[in-house]
Amino acid sequence: MKAAAMTLPESATARSVDPAVKFKRVLLKMSGEILQGDREYGIDPKTIDRVAADVKQVVDMGVQVCVVVGAGNIFRGASGAENGMERATADYIGMLGTVMNALALQSAFEKIGVQTRVQSAIPMQAVCEPFIRRRALRHMEKGRVVIFAAGTGSPFFTTDTPAALRATEMDCDALFKGTKVDGVYSADPVKDPSAKHYDTLTYMDVLTKDLKVMDATAIAMARENKIPIVVFSVKDAGSFADVVRGKGRFTIVTDK
Repeated sequence: MKAAAMTLPESATARSVDPAVKFKRVLLKMSGEILQGDREYGIDPKTIDRVAADVKQVVDMGVQVCVVVGAGNIFRGASGAENGMERATADYIGMLGTVMNALALQSAFEKIGVQTRVQSAIPMQAVCEPFIRRRALRHMEKGRVVIFAAGTGSPFFTTDTPAALRATEMDCDALFKGTKVDGVYSADPVKDPSAKHYDTLTYMDVLTKDLKVMDATAIAMARENKIPIVVFSVKDAGSFADVVRGKGRFTIVTDK
């Protein structure tokens, strides 16, 4: 974990920082499947509105937030490749799916008064900004949520890797992995009720036990840059705000 919490610059959002918060600048990583709710495909309006409301809670606490979302609810590059599509092409389609999810999230955020910018690693100025690190930092300092889309802009990476990359570039205090379960377990808790919940893990624990928290490249990057990974259930309303305060049930992955 980083030795000291980041100090917000005077130019940052006018909202005071809730003294209970444990992290002052965070990246939220979600899979695309989270946005589909109970549907088999696409985006569920009620679910995306609830996710936006949860993020607003955290923003209103004075926390600077950026987001990376996958595209599994629309298209998976790996699945396309398995069905005979050329892998690079399949991954580019998946990257475009993340832009679609990012724009949907932006609409949900701004509907409830949260200023938002989408930045894409693949330039498409008609619908969003190109990724520019200093501009993204400035947006967050002003209290805007920045959604990073199109992964790294290159094929052959899952969205876990750009999540770790952007968290590093944005000097985030933690990377929050929002999942369907409340942390990391020794096995799938849905299939194995006896699965053990881990409150804390090290990066090496995740790699050696093959716990599938994030892909190995993302874990290695977080480890190298000493960015804690916090795994929690984004399906539970209000859980994001609770975990930012250090409450609720979650797993934290650090170097200790």
